[in-house]
Amino acid sequence: MSGSSSSRLLNLLRLLLPPTLIALGLTIFTQSFFLSRTSFDHRSSCESGAAGRLLKDALDLNDDEISYLRKNGWLSDYLQTDHNHGNNNTTAGNSNNGGGCWVQRKVDSMAIIVVDALRFDFARDHLPLSVGSRLYPPADVGRQNKTRGFSKLYQFVADPPTVTMQRLKGLTTGGLPTFADITGSFGGASIEEDSWVEQLKNTPWERRWRRHMKNEHKPQIAFVGDDTWVDLFPTQFDDSHPYPSFNTRDLDTVDNGCLMHLPRLLDHLTGLASEDSVPSFELMVAHFLGVDHVGHTYGPNNHHMETKLQQMDKMLSSTLDKIDNAPDLSCIVALVLGDHGMTEDGNHGGGTSEEVNAGLFVHFSPGCNAGKGYDQRIDGREIGSETIQTFDSIHQIDLVPTISLLLGLPIPYANIGGLVTAILPTHAGDGTSSSTPHIATALALNAAQVWTYLHTYSKTSKDLPRGRLLELKELLDSAASLYRGAILQSQREVKNEEMVEQLSHDSTQFRQACGLFKIFLAESTGLGKQVWTQFNENGMKIGIAIMFLAWILANPLWKRDVRKQMGIILYWFGTDTRFDSRVSKGVDTDREDHIVASLKSFRLLELTASIIFMIFYCGVLTFGNSYIEHEREIVTFFLAILCLTVLRRRYYVSNKNTATTATSVYLPLVVILCSRINDVFVSGHGLDPSIRLHASHNALMFLPSLAALLALRLHLVVEPTKKASLASKLIDVLVILCLACSWWDKRSHDHSRNGHQFARASILFVVIGVMHSVYCLCYELTGQSRSWVLLCHSRIVIFRVMVFVVIVTGPSADSTAVLVVVQSAALSRMMLQTKAHVETDAPVMAAIWRLMIRQIFFATNHLCSFNRLHFTAAFVATDTFQFQIAGFSLFINTFGWELLGSILLLVTSRLGTNFANSDKRIGPSRVWEWFCFYQCTETLASCISVSAMKRHLMVWAIFAPRFMFAAIFTGLGLVFWITDALLQGLYTQHIQHLRKEEDDHRNK
Repeated sequence: MSGSSSSRLLNLLRLLLPPTLIALGLTIFTQSFFLSRTSFDHRSSCESGAAGRLLKDALDLNDDEISYLRKNGWLSDYLQTDHNHGNNNTTAGNSNNGGGCWVQRKVDSMAIIVVDALRFDFARDHLPLSVGSRLYPPADVGRQNKTRGFSKLYQFVADPPTVTMQRLKGLTTGGLPTFADITGSFGGASIEEDSWVEQLKNTPWERRWRRHMKNEHKPQIAFVGDDTWVDLFPTQFDDSHPYPSFNTRDLDTVDNGCLMHLPRLLDHLTGLASEDSVPSFELMVAHFLGVDHVGHTYGPNNHHMETKLQQMDKMLSSTLDKIDNAPDLSCIVALVLGDHGMTEDGNHGGGTSEEVNAGLFVHFSPGCNAGKGYDQRIDGREIGSETIQTFDSIHQIDLVPTISLLLGLPIPYANIGGLVTAILPTHAGDGTSSSTPHIATALALNAAQVWTYLHTYSKTSKDLPRGRLLELKELLDSAASLYRGAILQSQREVKNEEMVEQLSHDSTQFRQACGLFKIFLAESTGLGKQVWTQFNENGMKIGIAIMFLAWILANPLWKRDVRKQMGIILYWFGTDTRFDSRVSKGVDTDREDHIVASLKSFRLLELTASIIFMIFYCGVLTFGNSYIEHEREIVTFFLAILCLTVLRRRYYVSNKNTATTATSVYLPLVVILCSRINDVFVSGHGLDPSIRLHASHNALMFLPSLAALLALRLHLVVEPTKKASLASKLIDVLVILCLACSWWDKRSHDHSRNGHQFARASILFVVIGVMHSVYCLCYELTGQSRSWVLLCHSRIVIFRVMVFVVIVTGPSADSTAVLVVVQSAALSRMMLQTKAHVETDAPVMAAIWRLMIRQIFFATNHLCSFNRLHFTAAFVATDTFQFQIAGFSLFINTFGWELLGSILLLVTSRLGTNFANSDKRIGPSRVWEWFCFYQCTETLASCISVSAMKRHLMVWAIFAPRFMFAAIFTGLGLVFWITDALLQGLYTQHIQHLRKEEDDHRNK
């Protein structure tokens, strides 16, 4: 007994070693690859003299130069009261004509209006009343004595992942949220780093008031709209009205809430409100979600989008009109922006041009003097044409230092964005003083802040290349040298000029310094984008090494029977006697030899094609971004070609052997046709039935499809015994009926009929059906034909799980489910055919299963990208967002077909082979092992590819999402791989005894 136990334990360890090593290596690699960017709890300071110290430390300005900046009002980090306390470094002159932590505050208040998913072309072409009328004012505006402020529209470039929470983090901190942070978009996590929202809340009011302001009380911060802001800043808003944001079918709730509160918040904006108005708001944020939800639900080219954009246009027009009517001394700015764009199918999350190019519309009230002398603005032309591009290109994080300085705040500590000088209001003075020194000083402070952050970051991370840091330091020193030279020149002019008040202080050196500072900021942003994630190189190498070892151990060629069969096919040795005994009856010897040789050549072709396709798909494809983008077409092509090669041999045999049935011959063709029909003719996956955009959402389509699915269940998925057959079938009939009623209700024009009750009932019956199968299995396994009972109940459970996938996917999925059932039946029959002339070799069969499962994933409108997640899955049975339920539904919607295919293959491979002849069951049982080996190969190649491409421009847009999806696919496969290994290792003797009983029972 001890020897038997030891043998069983060794066998178990041998079976468990490869999947365990894969899991260990993948875990180590993932943790090493997705290490988050180091966060600091440092905060930029608004203390007296903080800006001067920053310039002194980073740019080597001396006390005399800093004092001169303060004297002219270019630096405002000292209050008048600070000078009265004996500070000798400052000349009190006109040091601070109002307030500002670093530079003078530019605006009284700010209104930030976020139109979620406002693509640039939406802002440019579809907002005629608000944006269009201000960019291209009609001729009668002047005759109507309307005074309008300065406006400008920009292309606002986001960084992937283009998900709302990540974009808001970037827009408030100036940092680059890591790719792994995308999971925070579904659970919520407050921002711990420095941000202008926190600075606005915590900075003393007396340090940043404007000269004409008479507010005795500190103004407040107001918010209304998408509750993501409250997740990020739970305590910072004084007047907060959040609305739930995840139900993409709800097009109006958030927008209607914003429209309800917006007039009151605007009336209380500082500069618009009366002096004794309480409360007054120096910042108002309104986040509209309707455009994004219309995109997710209907796409950008639907009439619902036109209606929603018209609503946004009217809202923006009235808002901007109110800002235009601000008093002459008030300066109010409105920033209308999109946090990201959307693709042509209405999704976002990736890095395509449609997703990253949002719109930014800036509008100042007339009292801001914005746009004055716009044609003579600083644009870097003194340095060269490349510098002009750095001024014209606006990334989302560039808005952070701009907002901070407009409101008189310090720039957040971890910001790596560059100041947008074109939207800074002209310096308010007597008309002679130039804004150039003010802008140069603001850029100098921005550059000093970014360098301080990068220098601090380099002390904690080795991923900032030392050579690049030295280059940046040299560039910063050059800019600082020009800036100091410009200050010195200005000081000389003051000494030599009798009319000091008439000096503009503008100079070529100031402008050249601005150009170099802007280049430095652009280069720093580029460096940050390259190293925004800290990679653990050693951990990644260890993870790959462990997975490579597991890949070697998982190779089925270690099995003697596999090597023998491969050798026969590749002409290494021996012949397959099954050819002789199955094909040669009634055939002369010469012709028989020809037939056998032809069959072997066909099998060699099939094996060669499958190996080449798997090497390309599981390995080469992961290294090419264009291959990944066209993965759907590649999978469909490979599946069709491989099935055609198998069909060719079967058709050849059918002409030589009359015993071969037509059904057996054309099974590969069935797989091809089902995949093509599913790919080409079935559309609208993941979209709600109420959309009415796709034929599959019509009752004339989904009702027959559900009926066909039910018929397949009743006649193709057989019951093991008649005792529980009626109850089991009744449960599935109720599931289908409830699902049909749910979809019928969702198509109703009456919005109160949302189909949720029927959807919940359908899900409940699915759960009851699974429990019923488990109950029956426990009682029916005690008799004979236990493998048959287990196989039948497993298929029934798989069918019910598939119905749940259909529920969370939508009406298009029922047609897909019908095709998948037919495909699976064809493949299962192909796999269990063990006659030599029609048998499909295990490596080929596993490749077909691999490609078929992945083709279903793509055909159901999924891609290895986060912009193809079907968020509607979270609301098939409820209007309320619940994180656990929504996450589970979304997971099943995305990976359910992979889950079902893997389970079905495992069950067929392990249980179905019990009903083949006893001497032929080895080949089909190896299909699962080859399938796991292919998945292992794909994961290993994905890890190597993202390691090699970690500095590639498209790593976070393409390679990292592809790796994450491959890792999840592997994780699902590992669950079944380890389960299979445990069952084989622990119950090997029992399985052998079970097979003997089945053979004896069959012989009797």
